[in-house]
Parts: sequence; C-alpha cells; structure tokens
Amino acid sequence: MRTADALAVLDAPPGAEVDPDDLVRAAMHWHFCPRTGSPFWLDRLDRLGFDPRTDVRTIADLRLFPQTVDDLRETAIEDLVPRGYDGTAEVVGVCESGGTTGSPKRVLYLADWLDREMTTAMRAMDERGYPRGVNWLSMGPSGPHDYFELTGQHARRRSGVRFAIDFDPRWVRLCLRQGCADEVDRYLEHVLAQVEDILRTQRVGAIQAPPPLLEQLARNDKLVKLVRDQVQVITWCGTSMDPNTRDLLKDEIFPGIGLWGLYGSTMALGAVFERPELDDGDCVFDPPSAFVTFEVVDPGTRDPVAVGETGQVVMHHLSKSALLPNNLERDMARRVAAPPGQVGHSVAGVQPVEAFSGVSVITGAY
Repeated sequence: MRTADALAVLDAPPGAEVDPDDLVRAAMHWHFCPRTGSPFWLDRLDRLGFDPRTDVRTIADLRLFPQTVDDLRETAIEDLVPRGYDGTAEVVGVCESGGTTGSPKRVLYLADWLDREMTTAMRAMDERGYPRGVNWLSMGPSGPHDYFELTGQHARRRSGVRFAIDFDPRWVRLCLRQGCADEVDRYLEHVLAQVEDILRTQRVGAIQAPPPLLEQLARNDKLVKLVRDQVQVITWCGTSMDPNTRDLLKDEIFPGIGLWGLYGSTMALGAVFERPELDDGDCVFDPPSAFVTFEVVDPGTRDPVAVGETGQVVMHHLSKSALLPNNLERDMARRVAAPPGQVGHSVAGVQPVEAFSGVSVITGAY
C-alpha cells in the first residue's frame, strides 16, 4: 500500500465509514515504515517475531502483538511521535495512566487525534441532551491525567469554561495501601470543600466526576442542594459504578438531572458514553469507532468470549498519531450483543480485576 493510500484511511473525517481491515493495514504501513513510523515501534520491529506490514491484515491479527504498553513507563515521549509528521505534529499534552499497578505509563495526545476524539464526544453529547453554553466542574484528577485535559475540551467545545479542583488520586491509593483510612477521609473532605466553594460561588451546569466522589457528595445535604439548584447533567467516569448506586443517584439524589457513564482508557486514547438503553440493569458501552475498539477475552487463553459471557477487556488503538494494539486492561466485563456493523465488542458490567500484573488493584477514588 502506498503512503498516500494509507493516509487516505487514517485521515478519514470523523463519522465517516472506515473499513476496519483497511484501517489495520494502513496503520501497519504507517507505523512500521522507516520513513513514517515512530522510534518506539521501529526499534521493536525486529523483536516482534513477525512483520506487521505483511502478517497483520485484519482486526483479529492484532492479537499477534505482545503487551507493549508497560514499556511506556520508561519510554522518552519524543520516541512516540511518528516520523511521518515531519516535525509538524502538534502535541496537546503528555498524559499519564493512574499508576494503579506501578509507575505511570505515558502517552501523547496529538491535536489531530484529539479533534477526532472530541468530534465523536460532541456528537454523543448532543444525542444525550447535554446542554451548551454552561460551565463545567471537573471533580476528577488534575495534573498529568487525560481526565483534566479532556474535561477542559468538553467545556470549551460546548461554549463553556471548566472549573477544576486540585485532586491527586495517587495519594488516596497510597494511603489505602498503607492502611491509612482516616487520612483518606480527611483528604476527600478537603477535595469536597473545593467542590463546595466552586458550586457556591460560580454558575455550573455540568459536572464530571468519578463515582466515589459522587457518592461522597451525595452524603452532604448542602452539596446535594447546590447541585440540584443548577446542574443539568452529570458524567461519571474513572472507576465503575454498580447499578444500585446508579439508580439511587439518578432517581433519588439527583432526580431530573442527566446521569451518563463514560468508559475508556488512557492507554486507548479514547472513551465512549454509555448507551441510552441498559442491559440487565448494567450500563453498556459500544466501541467509539474502528480507531478504538474493545474485545472481551478469556484471561487465560486470550480468546474472545461469547456474547453473555464475562472476560477481561482488551483495547486496540489504531490511528495516525499512535499505535496501541492488544492492550489487556485491568477491567472485567460482560460481552453484550453489538449493534449491526459495529467493529469490536460491546461491554457491560465493567468491574476492576482483583490483581493485575501481579499487583493488587486498588482503585481508591479514581
């Protein structure tokens, strides 16, 4: 495939129908051609044991790739930029994983990918009745987390501004590992005091928050009233939410306020809003596009499970800006029947695994 042909697929406008196997072949050509690939992938080509340009032809072939995202804990970010940008890549930011299972992994958000991601997000928000022209409050992590950048983008692209709190979920996790529950309680009180100050003094029409903080907020009558008085929609993300908690928040604590889940991963450079319809009481998440897809697999064999069965989530990211294939996530989920024509598996009942890479998983507040 000529480079121009590969670019035609990789640069398809958001919302355009893309043949998933054409996208796979284009991505393999782009990321493993010496002229266009990144140092990260070109340096690993001889160690893969296969040639992605000839052996990876379909979405199913992505299972040939080993788990490489752990290398992103120590990779220089300059090595992640594909050479094909010829020095014109616009870096929006460096984003880090949560550090749940060790030192954080780092990825780059390039402007062309962020525009694609935000176009998809804005369309999903329109379909779910998200307001425009209101300000947002981000109750999630600040600092190096993609949560911080993306909530700012959500607000600006809907003609609002983003208010943020200063919140470090890694400190919460560290305290829990060390058995310092009292310290966690004090820290979350500090976080919610920041939330109260913003809601009391500013106009806020949308909130984005991890479920543990929403649950803490729901126990505070003063904060609940502040939310009820002005907020029109709440997005939860970062960790899972069980159906009972969701129903309680939606029907009793915040009646009349939209409540929507957002599921994704820093290592997939993408997230997707829940379907409007539930499945057996659980939120369902469909892969956002052929560029970011999910699979539910048997943790032992890595083979896909049947619809209705539970397995571990694998995510693939294929774009011009990044290649992150066959990444085993720290989530278990039930595979749900996918809409016609969808690429990848739909997931429901997402929950963290108990241990990942030999490390106990403590989600904490994010």
